[in-house]
Amino acid sequence: MPRIGKAQTAMLLASPDDAEQRFYEALREADLDKLMSLWAEDDEVVCIHPGGPRMVGWEAVRVAFEAVFSNGPIHVQPSNVRRIHTMDSAVHSVVEQVELRTDEGVRTGYVMATNVYAKTAQGWRLVMHHASPGTAHEPPELVETPSVLH
Repeated sequence: MPRIGKAQTAMLLASPDDAEQRFYEALREADLDKLMSLWAEDDEVVCIHPGGPRMVGWEAVRVAFEAVFSNGPIHVQPSNVRRIHTMDSAVHSVVEQVELRTDEGVRTGYVMATNVYAKTAQGWRLVMHHASPGTAHEPPELVETPSVLH
């Protein structure tokens, strides 16, 4: 399967935020082609699903998401995004609120995720997604308060 499809060559992502928005849209739509168009064309891209192994390489990431999407869309909403940006890379720490459909009804879980983006000739692309095992309650965010104000 070719790595570059029409969707990928046509999509020039202007910012890491654009790439992240489309990433979560693709998850909610279970759109594998859209999702893979967001990943960098690199054999060293990495994806770690909650509690899963480390998948390295574009094809391994594709196969993993293909399996995930076989269960349908992922009802996920990112929040509390913390961003570190440089000229050609960005790291986003995200709280993913995930709705799970169970026999008892809809349940909400929270996953801490890190998304890493790199600026490429095709625009900003995802190079790493690492998601922790989920919890039933949103974990607190501990923020260091400066002891000296300037």
